[in-house]
Amino acid sequence: MVNDPQELASALVAGDRRALARAITLVESTRADHRAAAVQLLGALPGREALRIGLSGTPGVGKSTLIETFGLMLTGQGLRVAVLAVDPSSTRTGGSILGDKTRMEQLSRDPRAFIRPSPNRTELGGVARRTREVVRLCEGAGFDVVLVETVGVGQSETLVADMTDLFVLLLAPAGGDELQGVKRGIMEIADLILVNKADGDLRAAATRTVADYTGALRLLRKRPQDPRGFPKALPVSALEAQGLDAAWTEMQALADWRAQNGHLRARRAEQAQGWFLAEVRAGLLERLARPDAAQRMAALGADVAAGRADPVAAAAAMLDSLR
Repeated sequence: MVNDPQELASALVAGDRRALARAITLVESTRADHRAAAVQLLGALPGREALRIGLSGTPGVGKSTLIETFGLMLTGQGLRVAVLAVDPSSTRTGGSILGDKTRMEQLSRDPRAFIRPSPNRTELGGVARRTREVVRLCEGAGFDVVLVETVGVGQSETLVADMTDLFVLLLAPAGGDELQGVKRGIMEIADLILVNKADGDLRAAATRTVADYTGALRLLRKRPQDPRGFPKALPVSALEAQGLDAAWTEMQALADWRAQNGHLRARRAEQAQGWFLAEVRAGLLERLARPDAAQRMAALGADVAAGRADPVAAAAAMLDSLR
């Protein structure tokens, strides 16, 4: 039986970690009664806001190591940190196919941190279907920073930027081939590029890579939501915890500037509208998947294939039947 949404919201706001875990399970459920309860739960949450940071990177760059080191640094400063790690999913079972739930062991034991891995269930965009809702739950629970780690860099990974305040791209020390391999689209939306593994024998290579990306960023068109000097590239070492304090300072400076100049509020409003449109589209697709609608689709498709119906007319008939 589903917990009473109001009681669950009260427990979540009071800091009950188990209530937060139950709430996330509820909003990620696809059952109709759970979805109805999830809507009530989200509506009962207070209007708290955290700094939302999206993070993506090339495979093997050390996203989890950096997030753990970065998260421990933030909790050491007294902040509460939530990490939403989106795992790639099996196309057969829908479950996670990597051992991502065993990562970040030190951070997972920190009482000021909360880590929630979620399978993306083959959703595009590098995030799970309900990631936006989980972010809201974490904010309602009083977390100061919410980190959203995506599956990895790809052509569709930019969706995380549509639900966060800052987007950080994590890259490894490399030459020109790496620079060519990263998609221009993700470069254009990055607020901060962190070149990881700037330690040991790779320190010099990391310094050169930072210089390469700094030059590349100067060629991009200036964005109105950026102050002078942004976006920028910085060297970091997750292994040695070097450069992360400087990166955090830059993140705070950018977030504060956007807030003071109205860009952060405008971005949140645009994201909320995008969330609304995405939910409408997803709801329509779910209605098409119902047995009666699927049968109707199959029948009209057969008529189109046999030449008994025009494709445009058949599509209009199908849409009319959903009213």
